[in-house]
Amino acid sequence: MKYRMREKIWSLGDSFTIQDEDGRDVFQVRGRAFSWGDKLSFQDLEGRELAFISQKLLSFKPRYELYRDGALFAEIVKEFSWLRKRFTLDVPGPNDYSIEGSFWDHEFVFHRAGVEVARASKSYLSWTDSYGVDIADQEDAVAILATCVVIDLVGHDDNE
Repeated sequence: MKYRMREKIWSLGDSFTIQDEDGRDVFQVRGRAFSWGDKLSFQDLEGRELAFISQKLLSFKPRYELYRDGALFAEIVKEFSWLRKRFTLDVPGPNDYSIEGSFWDHEFVFHRAGVEVARASKSYLSWTDSYGVDIADQEDAVAILATCVVIDLVGHDDNE
């Protein structure tokens, strides 16, 4: 499945709209404007929360927690590397995702058990941050898209 994730330009806090490959809105991400650390609600179009993203502040590496139904579901951690950006999406069980991206191209590849399962690339021809995300069938689209949001947030923090 292909998605387009676009940051909203006029919003308090980080907010995104996510469209399917036909250009229909399918998800929205709403950030809290005034909070300690990033806190974002990943919702369907009716406003039902599918996941909640919360930045863990007192951590050596950038770390975000992903909640579903009020319970911790996964952690997203930026790993240390020199020229490439690396993240881990730590989900329950042995099915963690490793994400590696190019510092210059803003292109990220998601691997699980050594197999590429998703790819995200940033578009430079828009006023706001915009990503194309291609996710393999049977993969957790919400977790992968939430991770793309975190990668964008960490990228903004790195640039500041």
